[in-house]
Order: sequence, then C-alpha cells, then structure tokens
Amino acid sequence: MSVKIAAVNSAPTVGVGVVVREYDEEEDKVGVEEMERRCEIGEGGKPSLVADLLGDPICRVRHFPSHIMLVAEYGNGREIVGVIRGCIKTVTRGNSLYVKLAYILGLRVAPSHRRLGIGKKLVQKLEEWCKKNGAEYVYMATDCTNEASINLFTRKCEYTKFRTPTMLVQPVHAHYKSLGSGIAIVQLNPKLAETLYRRAFANSEFFPKDIDKILSNKLNLGTFMALPKKFLPKWDPKTGILPPSFAIMSVWSTKQLFRLQVKGVSMLTYAFCMASRVLDAWMPWMMLPSFPDVFRKFWVYFLYGLHMEGKNGPRLMKSLCAFAHNMGRDDDGCGAVVAEVGQRDPVREVIPHWRKLSMSEDLWCIKKLNYGSDEKCGLSDWLNSRPSSPLIFVDPRDI
Repeated sequence: MSVKIAAVNSAPTVGVGVVVREYDEEEDKVGVEEMERRCEIGEGGKPSLVADLLGDPICRVRHFPSHIMLVAEYGNGREIVGVIRGCIKTVTRGNSLYVKLAYILGLRVAPSHRRLGIGKKLVQKLEEWCKKNGAEYVYMATDCTNEASINLFTRKCEYTKFRTPTMLVQPVHAHYKSLGSGIAIVQLNPKLAETLYRRAFANSEFFPKDIDKILSNKLNLGTFMALPKKFLPKWDPKTGILPPSFAIMSVWSTKQLFRLQVKGVSMLTYAFCMASRVLDAWMPWMMLPSFPDVFRKFWVYFLYGLHMEGKNGPRLMKSLCAFAHNMGRDDDGCGAVVAEVGQRDPVREVIPHWRKLSMSEDLWCIKKLNYGSDEKCGLSDWLNSRPSSPLIFVDPRDI
C-alpha cells in the first residue's frame, strides 16, 4: 500500500547534527506521534491518503518476533525529526528454500528536515541492526510512483528493484454481494489452514515460516474455503483429501492498527461520491457501484493467502471475495477489501477490484546484507535468480 514508505524530499534546513537511537516508548511516544502527523502523504493541495496509526507508534512491528524502531534526533533540543521501523522473519525464496529476511517499513522524516541525509542515516542504522541479528537480505515496499523513496533506496542505499506485485482494492458498498449459486463457504481451523498454505505456497517467494503465528493472531479474522456444495457432504477435512475444485483465503483486519482517510478532494467530487452511496442505500436492488465514505476515517480488510485449484477455481475465488466484502459490509467503518498478489498469479485476473483505486505495480526493492551466505550453502544469489513460481505470498503484517 502507498502508506508503507513516505516521501523524503523537501527543502533543506540548517542544523547541528543528527543522532539515531532506539525508540523509548516512555520518552518518545508523544514526539513521534507529533512528527508523523506532519508527514501526511500528498502535498501541494492534491488529494491524499492519510494514515493515522493507533496505539503506540511501534504497534506495526510488534507482531513480528524480532523487531525494532529507531528515531532520529536533531539539534540541541533533541527534536524527533525521523523514524523508521524494521523486523526480521524467515521466508521462502523459492523451491522450499528459506532465508532470513529483514523488512523496512514506516520510514518518516519531518518535512522541515528533509534533504539532510536523515532518511539515509536511519536506513543505514537499521541495516546494521538487521545484519547483526542475522538477516541475509533486507527489502522495502513503496508506491511505484513515489520517486523520492525509490531514489533514496536504489541510488543512495544500493537497493535493487526486485518484484512488482499488484495491489487490488474493492470498495465496500452499501449492499451485499451475491456469493453465487451452488457454492458453500466453510471456515477452516488454523491447523488445517496452515497445512494447506504450506502445501500451496511451498515454491513461492516470501512465504513466512511462522505462518501458524499469523493464522492465530487476533487480527486474523479467519481462513475460508469455497467449494461446490455437491462436494460438501463428501469432503472430510480430517482425511487431508481436497475437493477437485476449491479456493481459499484468509482475512486480516487493520482495525486495531491504523485508520485511513482521503483528504483534499473538491466539493464536487465529495458530493458525487456521497450521492452515489445514498442512492445505493435507498435502492440496493439496482446494485449501484457506490463509492465508500473514505472522507471519514476507515480501515480495511486485507485478503491474503489467496489460492485456487480446479476448473471451478475462478468462480469460487470470486465467491470468497464477495464473502469478504459482505464481512466488511457488516463491520461499520470498513471501507475496502484489499489484496496484493504477484503479477503472474492466476488469482489476479479474478479478484474483483476498482481499477482507479488499484495499483498495477507496488514496487519491492531488496538488498543483500550478508555476502557469501548463499555461496556457502551452494545457492545462487536470490537477487539474480529467476522466480521458481509466479506466486508471491504477501505477509499481512507488512501492511
């Protein structure tokens, strides 16, 4: 999503030096929150998507077993002018091979202190921590149009443009969506979901080794399977034998993490969007494509682990997406369901979405930290290896 890495270019100011240190919740919470309020995405009067973090500023990485948050202080007044978050996890790099990978998210630099090298210094300090804790690679994700962040990482920090998954956004309408005839949707227990995911994504990239921790997380609303009703009486999950056709996915709620809000639109645009929603509520039988109320704070449901098999797989996947939409419809304040998949993933073509709200490319950049680690194991460098599968598993904790 475009809120992952903020732009870091603005007019320079004069200062007396920068100190980067680990975040102290008791001393830094207020200063970090104030600094991040000044870092709204979108400038110059253009419409912007603003993220408001909930709880403590480090909440976005607390769900990883190994994580850190660094702050940058500027001047004698020790003003907090920058922040960065990072975590380490073990993921697949393809062909069932695992690698220790670090992830950078939530880089912010105060608008008044940009172009002073603060962003680069934060990244370098975080990389030192990642390498010290055994990470072999480190990556970040950003909007493909965010030139400032792309330049910082690729030109100044020597990252390589690596993968370009697709972000698909479906607004939550005032009406319910049809699930289709002859389709059953069942919720899977975490253990069965884990087994299916390890099987389906064994050869994919970025599949987390601790998938069991994700599926049992309180932010995970469940894993669901769609299958033809005619197979439901014959299907016994205990046997491990799957139906000839099925689709699965999990739903992750950002309700306790952050709120999003669109600001800066014209009054005409605002009136049009709200009118479409009113009409949709009054005449639900018309199934109008109403625009959600994104002008007040909302959260999203993130769909992950999307996988389908069999000739009926596409229809079953669409039914699952409709099911997730209806879950959001019943959760007042949920503005959209979002999925991110590899560009060559077959599910990309069947996930319902609004093209104007979606991104054809969400750029991931990567850097090797521990040179020689692959060679010792007889492996090729991941950066130069061809993907063994079109599947990319997007960790919901990264959002």
